[in-house]
Amino acid sequence: MSSLMTNVSAMTALKSLQQTNSALETTQSRIATGFRVAEASDNAAYWSIATTMRSDNKALGTVQDALGLGAAKVDVAYTGVNSAIDVVDEIKSKLVAAREPGVDKAKIQSEITQLQSQLTSIGNSSSFNGENWISVDSSATGYSATESMVAGFTRDAAGAVSVSTIDVNKANTALFDASASADGILEQDITLASGTTTVATISISATTTDADIEAMISGVDTAIQSMTTAASDLGSAKSRIDLQNNFVGNLMDAVDRGIGQLVDADMSAESTKLNALQVQQQLGIQAMSIANGNSQSILSLFR
Repeated sequence: MSSLMTNVSAMTALKSLQQTNSALETTQSRIATGFRVAEASDNAAYWSIATTMRSDNKALGTVQDALGLGAAKVDVAYTGVNSAIDVVDEIKSKLVAAREPGVDKAKIQSEITQLQSQLTSIGNSSSFNGENWISVDSSATGYSATESMVAGFTRDAAGAVSVSTIDVNKANTALFDASASADGILEQDITLASGTTTVATISISATTTDADIEAMISGVDTAIQSMTTAASDLGSAKSRIDLQNNFVGNLMDAVDRGIGQLVDADMSAESTKLNALQVQQQLGIQAMSIANGNSQSILSLFR
């Protein structure tokens, strides 16, 4: 039946064209943004997951920054301890030389005094961003022997988040401690027949006995062993920080890839779909034109 009031062909063509235009709009949006899930309305579940994981990835980026800061602190402390070991080795050598009969102990002491001053300089200079791990004051307000560095950010199955840390015990790395109730490695007592001394305050003279010099050598050697242990601890911490930093970087890349699998558009597929939809749109317009033209043919019946 031919009808002026109800053009079924035009209505069908219009519906098809509207669907094509809607699909074309979606495809163009995906190509423009690069996402097939750009908003919650596209896919609420995937959008929620992607948004949460992007937030976590930002937190991991901050963890990387914190690891870099922690690595710098450890590296400065390690450099200070390692340099101090070299200086204390020199003090040990001077004491061994002082054990030789007939040497000028006053001149040797002059050299030892300069080396002790160098130790103090190393302790005071080994600071990064205002933090010094080898010259400390354990009596200061807020002092903590344990230095914690942010190392990780995790989210469990229940959605609870937590931050993990790498800890370094400054009590084992301190060469100097300004507290009256605690001693750094270089301030620990060396017992002599004539009293006590420390690596930082060793003093010899013409009257210093061979027994005292040997006790000093033994005490200095003990300090070197303690400093070597401290350097090893710092080196282990630095190695762990480097490994964690690499892991966090790889983890961030993996999370980015996972997010991409959920929400990124396949540009090759979308490009192919765009071409097909553009052809469909043109055909739909032609179909609309033909359907609307059918009404004109009815006029010929009344001529």
